[in-house]
Amino acid sequence: MTSNGAPPAPPPPAVDVRRVEGEAAEGLAGLVERFDDLQSVLRCCERLVAELAGDDPDEVVVEAVWTMALLSYARCFPAGDSDVHLTEDDLTAAQPGGEVVEWHRLLLQLRDHYADPVVNPRERFSVGVTQDDAGAASGVAITSARQPLVDDLTVRQTGAIAYALRGILDERIESRQKEVLEGLKEASPDDLDRLVRLDVVDPSQGP
Repeated sequence: MTSNGAPPAPPPPAVDVRRVEGEAAEGLAGLVERFDDLQSVLRCCERLVAELAGDDPDEVVVEAVWTMALLSYARCFPAGDSDVHLTEDDLTAAQPGGEVVEWHRLLLQLRDHYADPVVNPRERFSVGVTQDDAGAASGVAITSARQPLVDDLTVRQTGAIAYALRGILDERIESRQKEVLEGLKEASPDDLDRLVRLDVVDPSQGP
C-alpha cells in the first residue's frame, strides 16, 4: 500500500529494444553523440561562469573544465565529409550576421593549445644565465610566463554558440529518427526478433 492507502501502481510494461544496424542508424547515433558533446559544452560553460565570478577562482578547476569544453566542442567539427559533422555553414545558419566563424576558429586553436601532447598550456619557461660583476657566467636562472585564465566573455560566447548549434542538431536528430523508423516499418516481427536485444535500464528504478 502507498502512504495514502491506495494500492501501488503496476510496473510499466516491458519494452523490447533491438539494435538497429545500417547507415541511417549509425548516422542517428553520431548525431546524438554530437548533441551530447554540445550539452557538455553548455554544462562546462555554466560551471566556468560560476567559478570565474568568485574572488579567487580555482585555476585547476578552470583549466580542467575549459579543456573539457574545448575538446567536446571540437569533436562536433571533425575532419572528413559526413552529414553527422557540423560545419562552418551550420555556424552561420545558427548565428547569422555575427563573427561566429572567427570565434569558432579561435576555439579550435585554443583546443590545439590546451590539448597539445607536448607543450605546457598554462606556463612558458625560459632558461637564462646570471653574470657576476666581471660579466662572467655565475649561475642559471629559470623564468616563467604564466598564461592567463580563460575570461568570462569567451566562456559566454562559447556557450551561446553551443546553444545555437544544439537547435540544429535537434532538428536533424528528429528527422533521422523518422528515417530509421520508416525503414523498419516493413520488417516483420520475426525479423525484428532476430536483432540483438539491448538492455534498457529505467533510471527511475535506481541502481
